[in-house]
Amino acid sequence: MTDPGTTPTPAERRRAIVIGGGLSGTLAAAALREAVDTVLLIEHDELPDGPRPRRGLPQASHAHLFWSGGARAAETLLPGVTSRWLAAGANRVPIPSGMVGFSAQGWYRRWNAETHFLIACGRDLLDSVVRDLVLADGNVEVLHRTRVEGLTGSASRVTGVRIRTADGREETLEADFVVDASGRGSRAPQYLEELGVGPVLERSIDPGLVYASRVFRAPEGATPFPVVVVMPDPHSGRAGQGATILPIEDGQWMVTTMGTRGGEPTGRAEDFEAFARGLRHPLIGETISRLEPLTGVAVSRSTRNRRRYFEDVKNWPERFVVIGDAIAAFNPVYGHGMSVTAQAALALRNAVAAHGIDVPRLARHVQRTVAKPVSAAWELAVGQDVFFPGLQGGGPRRKDRLLAAYVNRLMETSCGDLTMVRDVTDVTSLQAPLTTLVKPRVLLGALRGPRRPPLAGPPLTCRELDLMRGGVSGHSCKGRPEACSCENHDGSD
Repeated sequence: MTDPGTTPTPAERRRAIVIGGGLSGTLAAAALREAVDTVLLIEHDELPDGPRPRRGLPQASHAHLFWSGGARAAETLLPGVTSRWLAAGANRVPIPSGMVGFSAQGWYRRWNAETHFLIACGRDLLDSVVRDLVLADGNVEVLHRTRVEGLTGSASRVTGVRIRTADGREETLEADFVVDASGRGSRAPQYLEELGVGPVLERSIDPGLVYASRVFRAPEGATPFPVVVVMPDPHSGRAGQGATILPIEDGQWMVTTMGTRGGEPTGRAEDFEAFARGLRHPLIGETISRLEPLTGVAVSRSTRNRRRYFEDVKNWPERFVVIGDAIAAFNPVYGHGMSVTAQAALALRNAVAAHGIDVPRLARHVQRTVAKPVSAAWELAVGQDVFFPGLQGGGPRRKDRLLAAYVNRLMETSCGDLTMVRDVTDVTSLQAPLTTLVKPRVLLGALRGPRRPPLAGPPLTCRELDLMRGGVSGHSCKGRPEACSCENHDGSD
């Protein structure tokens, strides 16, 4: 042991290596920085300065919802990050009062309450704030334009990584702890197989989802404004189609449309509005017809759900953990990816803070702990996606059908019951485990059903309707109660 009053020699300094410099990687670095002397982030590309696009992250062009369960985990890892996001232009959106949502079961009411919240901004801004906070720590370093070729060590313990630098040189870097946070393209199963570890079981569910997004200038005076979502209906027998208006920074709205196999949006600007008008409700299409587009249409197709069951590998090596999209990549429509990542990084931080990185079986413990929020998000996502036509990866299982029927009943009840909104959103925001949905109170609420009748139209205030109509003034609730949630209408009770 080193005397606390002396400075460790270079040979005694402890280093953690994190593969990947994206959100997962920077949060993992934040989790490890107090347990070691140096955290080295190995990034295949070049990390940008400020809120600019990062190569290898095509989904940054689309709407991202950072649920309160993830935002709170990030705040615990990086105290002050929430205020930094807001200062940079992000919006804190209260839920349910700040969301206009059309589900397969109808319009959600905008109860006059905040049970949860979202951080709404562009992905580049969100990542850059986290990156700046983490890299401001002198113990965190970045190795740019470097590819990890494999792990070093044995089946019982990982001791470092093999890398290839930008000039083609191959090197071995030793480490006391290694985290793979390299995202959807992670080669962790291959790395483990080379060490004699595995196999790693995997499941893939691909409804053929395509995303198409544009950024528009928001109407004058549109801050604050709710998130607007028209959701697909997985049980209609038709391709699932939906769209989102997400108020982001700099007086802009990010509008994302989506469609599963057979109903995909195109990348043509002339098709964008028509696609949104053709959804289950035309609200978003009608709104953007009056807005000025600031960008072209960005399209992404890498959206399949993929789950790797690292927690079930029997001979898991010491000193190696996988987090983020490298474990599970979800259909982005559910907004779970970033929140799962933040909770995984917090679980890692808590484990090393309590036990240090040397305790036996720490890596296995962390891998099994991070699997819990992953499993909850996976069940919620796959439990809906398996019903879309043209699915690749196997249709709904008996468990999927039972869960979907129950979740549909919960959603229907949530449209008219604030207590159910709290319970369901606890789970969907990843603040509570999936088992919350089978508590006696929730079961009884589902059996009873909604306390209020369904809304006939979107619960928008007079001000919001005027903004969405291009500033038309003089609207009154009189004669149109179904279209307004002002204080004279019970849509916002």
